[in-house]
Parts: sequence; C-alpha cells; structure tokens
Amino acid sequence: QVQVVESGGGLVQPGGSLRLSCVASGVTVDDYSIWGIGWYRQTAGKTREWIGGITIDGRVLYSDSVKGRFTISKDSAEKTMYLQMDNLKPEDSADYYCRLRGLYWGQGTQVTVSS
Repeated sequence: QVQVVESGGGLVQPGGSLRLSCVASGVTVDDYSIWGIGWYRQTAGKTREWIGGITIDGRVLYSDSVKGRFTISKDSAEKTMYLQMDNLKPEDSADYYCRLRGLYWGQGTQVTVSS
C-alpha cells in the first residue's frame, strides 16, 4: 500500500523560506523514479490549486503564482519529493499537499506566512 507523508510546514515571516518534504512508502525506487509528482495548496473555502510538479519525462513545471520563488525536486533513491519555498508572501499561506502518480495524496501540512 502506497503512503505519502508530508512534513516541514510552519509559521514563517514574509520574505522567509520553508522546505516541505514528502516521503513515500510502499513503492519501489524504480517505480518512484518514473512517476510524476505534484504539489498543491488549498485555503479555506477554495478549491485545491496546483502549484507545480515534475512530469514522468522529467519536466519541472510551475504555476505563475509561484514561478521564480518555489523550487520542486525529488530524490528517487530516498523516495522523497521537496518543495523549497523562498520569498514567501502572506498569500502563500495555505495547506500544502503533495501528490504521487496522480493518485496518492499526502495528508497536508500547514504553512502560515505572517509577521
């Protein structure tokens, strides 16, 4: 059974940085290395928003709202994906979710950007 567990959320001041991690279990390294990954975020009363991901052919894509500030990567040997968030803004406050292979969601981690 594939499971995905997130960590790294918290409170940060505007302009600060956070790195979110998402570790998968129940999947082989070979499978993990070829699966697409995605990061999403959601605020209360709004639909979940895609903010970026890595496609099965290795392209890294970002939404316009985070391009230039967020960096997505993955370490297949560790079966872990990362979301490095820099120059954070109050409007980045949300619950952040990772998604593996378009099927498996992490439990979410809260990010609050506030002074």
